[in-house]
Amino acid sequence: MKREPEGTGAEPSALWGRIACWWSVAFAGLHFYWAVGGGVGLGVSAGPLATERPLWFVVAALWGVGVLCLLGALLAWLLARSGLRGVPALLARWLGWGVSALLLARGIGVEVLLLTGTTHLDASVSAGQRAWTLALWNPWFVAGGLAFGLAALRSRRHAEAEPTPASGR
Repeated sequence: MKREPEGTGAEPSALWGRIACWWSVAFAGLHFYWAVGGGVGLGVSAGPLATERPLWFVVAALWGVGVLCLLGALLAWLLARSGLRGVPALLARWLGWGVSALLLARGIGVEVLLLTGTTHLDASVSAGQRAWTLALWNPWFVAGGLAFGLAALRSRRHAEAEPTPASGR
């Protein structure tokens, strides 16, 4: 008997895919907000680039990352779908694991480097930027990495548990 998490209305196998999707959409929205001129949170994230806003930064780091986040949302949505089978399902799971690894490496790696003081940060990185990175940005990346990893894991388990038309179960 399958138990659904109370209050979510989502199957347990789809829940993490939906969480990863919302994580991606939220991060995309934040980057698009910054790309059109919004400034809340950008100064403590990007430092001097936030005030200068060179064209390459706006195009690649704001619009580009926003688009990548929307592609991540699509991937997470695919991981949450129960009808995905065969090569598309395998590719989605591998991409999910890859996104998970990338986000976890970014979040945990930067956290460890900042906490251990093994990096020699130049003077352009303020104490405020370090504090926000430790308290907000790195945990945000770790949360996204965990969501994508669990979505990929649950997607595989869900696909294995469902009967296929050929098996007759």
